Amino acid sequence: MRAFIPFLLAVSLPLAAAPMHSQFLPPDDQSLRQAAPTAQQLLQVTDYTVVVGAQRQSDQQPIPITSSLQVRLKGKPLSKAATMTQVLLTFDGEAAKSLKKPVYDEKTRTLNLNYPLSDYRVIMDLLRNETLYVQFLTYANGHIWADLHTGTVRTR
Repeated sequence: MRAFIPFLLAVSLPLAAAPMHSQFLPPDDQSLRQAAPTAQQLLQVTDYTVVVGAQRQSDQQPIPITSSLQVRLKGKPLSKAATMTQVLLTFDGEAAKSLKKPVYDEKTRTLNLNYPLSDYRVIMDLLRNETLYVQFLTYANGHIWADLHTGTVRTR
């Protein structure tokens, strides 16, 4: 029962307190997270699907063929105010240019995250072997933070 006490305290704290799972945030070297977040979505992943698609738009010449790699995560919200129920991960082979920013769609309750294709294997390994969480924070200054993280894992 003792293990649940910190969790219960974290859930009952006002939003002005540190966000749940703040221990998994990287150092704030640029001081972008000085104020408390204005919103937090925290989801524990319970299942996932992988979709590898291809499309051909026949009305264009030359005929471009594009393919996509997406992972859809579903889970349960962990914070009282959280409404997110799914996360759509999109992997981009040309991510060295620039990734799209994380976007939360309140209507569909979906967080859209973009990762470079090189992260696919790492993420799939985490999904298969660990409990995975998705965190999305927004700040009054416009800063957005999103991550996938495990809980604390003991070495074997």
